[in-house]
Amino acid sequence: MKAHTLETQSTISPDKALQFLKEGNQRFVNNLKMNRNLLEQVNDTREGQFPFAVILSCIDSRTSSELIFDQGLGDIFSVRIAGNFSNEDILGSIEYACKIAGSKLVLVLGHSKCGALKGALDAEKIGPLGIDYLTKLVNNFDSSIQEIIKEGEKKCSTNDDLLNRLTFKNIDNTISNIRKKSSTLKKMEEDEEIIIAGAHYDVDTGEVTWN
Repeated sequence: MKAHTLETQSTISPDKALQFLKEGNQRFVNNLKMNRNLLEQVNDTREGQFPFAVILSCIDSRTSSELIFDQGLGDIFSVRIAGNFSNEDILGSIEYACKIAGSKLVLVLGHSKCGALKGALDAEKIGPLGIDYLTKLVNNFDSSIQEIIKEGEKKCSTNDDLLNRLTFKNIDNTISNIRKKSSTLKKMEEDEEIIIAGAHYDVDTGEVTWN
């Protein structure tokens, strides 16, 4: 399978871009990889790249977007940060992907058993370890925790129900933050040039469910 060109990218609608990822995950789950010559794709993309989507996911080693969506070189932009949240630099990267490079889909991909979200629930234990930037990172999820935690509920990573609710709330809040903070991406979505969507990856099964 050839890498995408400007011509093929321009014919992909936002809905079709989403469908490509859904079909790719089904191939992944069923162990049916698309036949690709990756070295040929290296050659195809040496003069430029035309990805159809940008995926914001976690750094977790089990959540490589290219693998779980069965995509090749030049197909997607992959933005990764622990806990799949957005900040100004990530928003700039996504704006580049869509406004400059022509991607049609922004996907926020969360996953089960996320270590960053577990760290947020166990923040009181992380603080005394003196890990400066990790402590700062997990604090990004405080507002999401406060939105969903029930009165008297135990705040810890072993509370599976709370962790699961936090995972989905974090996806929703990241999407909301993208729309709120980036007028560029919000307008592109309003003009139907892109879709901003969310999904959840199950590390136990390899399956993606869609928000």
